[in-house]
Amino acid sequence: MALLHNRISQKELKQRLFEETEPRTTISFYRYFPIADPMCFRDELYLALSGLQLFGRIYLAREGINAQVSVPISRLEAFRDFLESQAPLKGLRLNRAVADDGKSFWVLKIKVRNKIVADGIRDENFSMEKKGMYVNAEAFNELSKDPETVVVDMRNHYEYEVGHFECAMEIPSDTFREQLPMAARLLREKKDKPVIMYCTGGIRCEKASAYLLHQGFRKVYHLEGGIIHYANTVREKGLENRFRGKNFVFDERLGEPISEDVIAHCHQCGKQADTHTNCKNSACHLLFIQCPECAAKYEGCCSPECQEIYNLPEEAQKLIRRGKKNDQRIFSKGRKGRGDLKMWKCGNVKM
Repeated sequence: MALLHNRISQKELKQRLFEETEPRTTISFYRYFPIADPMCFRDELYLALSGLQLFGRIYLAREGINAQVSVPISRLEAFRDFLESQAPLKGLRLNRAVADDGKSFWVLKIKVRNKIVADGIRDENFSMEKKGMYVNAEAFNELSKDPETVVVDMRNHYEYEVGHFECAMEIPSDTFREQLPMAARLLREKKDKPVIMYCTGGIRCEKASAYLLHQGFRKVYHLEGGIIHYANTVREKGLENRFRGKNFVFDERLGEPISEDVIAHCHQCGKQADTHTNCKNSACHLLFIQCPECAAKYEGCCSPECQEIYNLPEEAQKLIRRGKKNDQRIFSKGRKGRGDLKMWKCGNVKM
């Protein structure tokens, strides 16, 4: 019987990845379409894609598929052929990473969820069948220069912080489910104006465009393929790049530069920086921006308290973590409670 889950330790898999000699490329794709039996489809996908030596993270739900995968270059055509052989996946737009070392994933995980994008929508009349119109890179550039057009970033605060389009409006929230009703409220006086929504690869802004139309907005657009496809198109066609900074990505890279601008700042010293990292203290693991100088000073930790714990023997660190139920905000990547980075956190991991 074929295995439908990984059985090798993460440490060994990561080591195998870095020992590979064949180059890989990181690809993301999504599609909204009805899946009658997501678990059955999940198992079929796992067998096919693991056979192609793909790594990555794929989410399935009754509403569709959302995927980020690492593909060996020699298997790229076979991967495309497989997608084309699946009727619901024919003609998929595959977004290739802008800056990629091929080490983004080291294991294949395919999970079934209630939604491929958690949206918090409970209105039974909402449908993805009516959504905003796609705009490509050229059309986006032209429309976004019009002072009547509202450009809306449908990503989280920590994504917007390191990079966004010129004049883009931030919806200041930590989750997509918070953003949808907030965007409708903030834009309610602009229901008759052109609204362009964008996100990393297109999946969130596509749903957001459908939500705004459902709320009575009239001229709603969304950027085809998101920031990733825009950046590749701008580079290939020599177009004006209206994106400033870095595009946050949800893999080991944590970001890919779209322009040379550094628009964010180190969360510890305030110096210009846009490199996200996770605190080295395993009891914390906070995602934050750290400059090289602070990374050296604090050894990759987000505070002196975490640095002290990080330098303890592993057994002592385990004792500190044992039985502790850390507040979810410790793992929050957003803006809530992060004013002083450590104001609320270190009380949960006392020495």
